Amino acid sequence: MSRSWRTILNAVPGGVLVAVVLLAEAGFVFGQGRGAPPPGQGVGGRGGAAAVPPIGRAAARIDLTGYWVALVTEDWRHRMFTPPKGDFISVPLNPAGRAKADEWDPARDEAAGESCKAYGAPGVMRLPTRLHMTWRDDQTLKVETDAGTQTRLLRFVPSQEPVDEWQGVSTAAWVSPQGPMPARGRGGQPAGGSLRVVTTRLKPGYLRKNGVPYSANAVLTEYFDRLDVPGGESLLVVTQELVDPEYLATPYWTSSHFKRQNDASGWNPTPCSAR
Repeated sequence: MSRSWRTILNAVPGGVLVAVVLLAEAGFVFGQGRGAPPPGQGVGGRGGAAAVPPIGRAAARIDLTGYWVALVTEDWRHRMFTPPKGDFISVPLNPAGRAKADEWDPARDEAAGESCKAYGAPGVMRLPTRLHMTWRDDQTLKVETDAGTQTRLLRFVPSQEPVDEWQGVSTAAWVSPQGPMPARGRGGQPAGGSLRVVTTRLKPGYLRKNGVPYSANAVLTEYFDRLDVPGGESLLVVTQELVDPEYLATPYWTSSHFKRQNDASGWNPTPCSAR
């Protein structure tokens, strides 16, 4: 302790001494000390607003941009072809969901202009599609699919734009890897990360092209993870959880895999098909 501080402390009563010491340790004695934040960057009280952490593109921990092609390694017959009516094996439909699936009529969907029912956010990622992911702006990640020529907007901040009925409203956030002992990168921060997307306000559609339904009250939660594997290839894993008490007895989980491409080879936008 310096001589000047000893002089001050010897001159004050004991009760005040405690207060002075506490304030000194917090860095608030007589204006801003060496460790105090600069003007406009206070600690969240009356001294100034706390710094706002970056979001969107500035906070990206993994690069999801580029072209990706689906790797259909599971549920092949339900994803590569339109299953027959009544084939909803592995989907936890409740009685109302099974009754709705049994009403499937592709001709009726076509006549109603609803051939895109299987191309909404809960269904399109399971189709044999290619993805093109780009930053539309610093706070919006755009996901285009060539199957059905759909566009999903994953927003990191709220928007007043009109809602795409099939794709709903998707709210995105970067999250750290989960687990008891995550790997550590620079600065002690967890290495890597995931993109979490929650989608609501969906128009009722199909989980599969044969009429397996989800309702307007469904909530879709997704995690986008990039895996860089030996040999220089990169994989994208999209894990989905769909909660829909109207048609599902339990949440429905799927995991879809994509492989990164070096260019737009094979990119072939096609219209929606009800069959």
